[in-house]
Amino acid sequence: MSRLPVYLRVLVDRAERGEHTISSEALAAASGVNSAKVRKDLSYLGSYGTRGVGYDVEYLIHQVSRELGLTQDWATCIVGLGNLGLALANYQGFAERGFRIAALLDADPDTVGQQVAGIEVAHIDECERLVKEHEISIAVLAVPASGAQAVADRLVAAGITSILNFAPVVLAVPDHVSLRKVDLSIELQILSFYEQRRAVEASVREGTARASLAEVTRRKWPKR
Repeated sequence: MSRLPVYLRVLVDRAERGEHTISSEALAAASGVNSAKVRKDLSYLGSYGTRGVGYDVEYLIHQVSRELGLTQDWATCIVGLGNLGLALANYQGFAERGFRIAALLDADPDTVGQQVAGIEVAHIDECERLVKEHEISIAVLAVPASGAQAVADRLVAAGITSILNFAPVVLAVPDHVSLRKVDLSIELQILSFYEQRRAVEASVREGTARASLAEVTRRKWPKR
C-alpha cells in the first residue's frame, strides 16, 4: 500500500516530538489524504483507534513497520558514491528503518578503497560476490544516467530483486524485479503545486473576509 510509508513518516515525526496519540484527522491532514481513507487503511492493520483519543503513535509505528517489512534486517547496497551517494551512505535513518547498508560500490579508482560510514567502497566488479556474500536484495542506484541501465542489468544478474533508482532515466528491468524511481524535480513540482494551492486558498479566504467586513459595515452604517 503506497500510503503506508507516508503515514510512517508522519508518525515517526510525531513520536520524535514527544506526541503519544494522533487522530485520524491529524494523520490525514499531514499525509494529504482524507480521514476516512486513513481509517480504512489502518483498519486493514487491525488498528481502529479509540474514540475521542485517537491512535497510539508508537503502536501504530510498529504495525505499519511490520506491514512494510521494516522489522526485518534488509541488506542493502548503494551504487555510485558521488555527492548523492555519499549523503545516502552517511544517512543514519536507513538502519533505524530496517535497512542495513552492507556494501558500497563505485567504478571510480579514486573512490574505490575509501572508507565511507565505516564501509570500504568496493569496485562495481565486486557486486556479484558482495551480493551473494551479504545476501543483498535491495540496491540504491545513484549513478549518472548514461550508465544506469548497464549497472542495473549487472545488479539484476547478480541477484538484486529491488532497485531504488535516483538516476534521471527510465530503467527497464525484468518483471520479477521491483523498481522505484525517485525524481527530485517531480517531487519539487508537487510541492510547488501545494504551495500554489495554499496561496490561492489564502487569497480566497482573505477576499471572503474583506467582503464579510464590507457587508457588516454596510449594514451597520447604511448610506443616507
